[in-house]
Amino acid sequence: MSETSNPAVEAIEEEAQRRKPAKGIRPMVKLMPFIGRYKSVIVFAFVALVFATLSTLVMPMAGGRLIDLLGKNDGSGVAAGFIDKYFLALIVVALVLGLSSASRFYLVSWIGERVVADLREAVYGHVLKLSPVFFEITRTGEVLSRLTADTTLIKTVVGSSASIALRNLFLFVGAAAMMVWTSPWLSGLVLLAIPMIVLPLVVFGRWVRRLSREAQDRIADTSAFGTESLNAIQTVQAFTHEAIDRQRFDDTVERSFDTARARMRARAVLTALIFFLGLSSVVGVLWFGTRAVMANEMTGGALGQFILYALFAASSLAALSEVWGDMQMAAGATERLMELLAVEPAIRAPAQPKVLALPPRGDIRFDNVTFSYPTRTHVSALHGFSLDVRPGETVAIVGPSGAGKSTVFQLLLRFYDPQSGRISFDGVDIAEVDPVALRSRIAVVPQETVVFGTTIAENIRYGRPDASDAELQTAAKAARIHDFIASLPKGYETQVGERGVTLSGGQRQRIAIARAILRDGRVLLLDEATSALDAESETLVQAALEVLMQGRTTLVIAHRLATVLKADRIVVMEEGRVVASGTHDELVRQGGLYARLARLQFAGELIGEEAKSIAAH
Repeated sequence: MSETSNPAVEAIEEEAQRRKPAKGIRPMVKLMPFIGRYKSVIVFAFVALVFATLSTLVMPMAGGRLIDLLGKNDGSGVAAGFIDKYFLALIVVALVLGLSSASRFYLVSWIGERVVADLREAVYGHVLKLSPVFFEITRTGEVLSRLTADTTLIKTVVGSSASIALRNLFLFVGAAAMMVWTSPWLSGLVLLAIPMIVLPLVVFGRWVRRLSREAQDRIADTSAFGTESLNAIQTVQAFTHEAIDRQRFDDTVERSFDTARARMRARAVLTALIFFLGLSSVVGVLWFGTRAVMANEMTGGALGQFILYALFAASSLAALSEVWGDMQMAAGATERLMELLAVEPAIRAPAQPKVLALPPRGDIRFDNVTFSYPTRTHVSALHGFSLDVRPGETVAIVGPSGAGKSTVFQLLLRFYDPQSGRISFDGVDIAEVDPVALRSRIAVVPQETVVFGTTIAENIRYGRPDASDAELQTAAKAARIHDFIASLPKGYETQVGERGVTLSGGQRQRIAIARAILRDGRVLLLDEATSALDAESETLVQAALEVLMQGRTTLVIAHRLATVLKADRIVVMEEGRVVASGTHDELVRQGGLYARLARLQFAGELIGEEAKSIAAH
């Protein structure tokens, strides 16, 4: 499939055209550090551009001399011999033009592709280092749009439009100079006519571009509405909403047609203006030039030569006016990308990070920690929170939703820094440690498992990319997933689809556990890893977790209390504080929040079991 017929590529290009242009092209100067890496390629491209321009400018001069030679031919045969050599020389010029144009195209296109590749790598690498604070206030879709739509605009300009602009700029300057050299007075006439030709074209050109953008927006509206309703087709039909949705879609399509009709009308007017003004100016120059030839004030060859140079200059000017819009769009795209590169990560390694102890012990301490999320500064997620976890201890954290359980994990992984208090890992304040070094000692099994659209092997190896195949299989066996993988036709090389859609919830969870086993972190964070599983899958996952927890410091977030009965200690949280701590039996005897939660959950489970028993009989 060609690139132009790829729907995904077309969608990116359409989105790129809808992006807001800059008022000028000054922001594109910020691309110079990326372009400047390839000075030798730029020099060769410039040389090719000069040769292509000179070769093009030679053609009208040669044509003018040829016309004059034919007019002076007296039948002596001298002109015929000269013409043979003349045409051979023109063939050489054509060869130079072809080679230099091809070289210019290749080199400039290479620069465009290379610069955009470097820019995408730089932006993506920078975004990966940004802390979650950035993604709280910036939509992921906007970041991806800048990586795709905005870089597509820049690629178009640097790899194509810039080349066209430079070529036409050189050609315009060269053709204008040759026009003055050929006939100063005819050049003066053309100079007077240029504003009358260019001004209407610029005005109507802007009108056409605005209508084109509006047409693309209406198409996007149609697509968005159709996608939304078709993705929810069962809801549409269940609520007998077909007629209303069809009417709304029809209205959207009609608005799209009306905008497209206005765009076509504007383009038709612009086309008529181009033909009329362009041909009228040529006719006017021919008129005055013909009178000059008849009055022996200039030769026919000089007139032909001048007309060709005038056409070159006019076409170059028209091309430059079109490219200017692309340059403005690319300047706007450059601004947005540079904004991303200018964002400083809120969490970064200190200038001289402290080194964590080897081997790691897994000693964790929260000391009077208070924290509010950046987007909710008026609410404390943790308030005066303190917790000591000894090496090898399993501590369960329970409490109602919003108590701050997940925040404990977020801070321990140093996705955020607390406003006050201190968090230490093996006796070292984590604010003084390189976040990468800290996270390398922690393994995580999240509640919502993330499985990437690649092979099973690569998903497990995400825990430790340099792991061998033997280590990979050992981790899978410990996670109770090896037998299932081995039964697949391609085994560990099986593609799991986007977000692991070909796997069940239990299989995805066990892959996440295998990933954590392979990670071999001294500290294990479990965020209710079995809450959404059926009984059989839960049994397998629970068995895998017990293997994973052996010999590790483990923090478990638990919503279902039955999963934490074996914990060494249970910490009860409410409104960002620790309100109780102890074993299950101790906490039940103490009463309070935990006893109430336990009574509600276990009573509900007993009722459920009794209902199942009655149904079975």
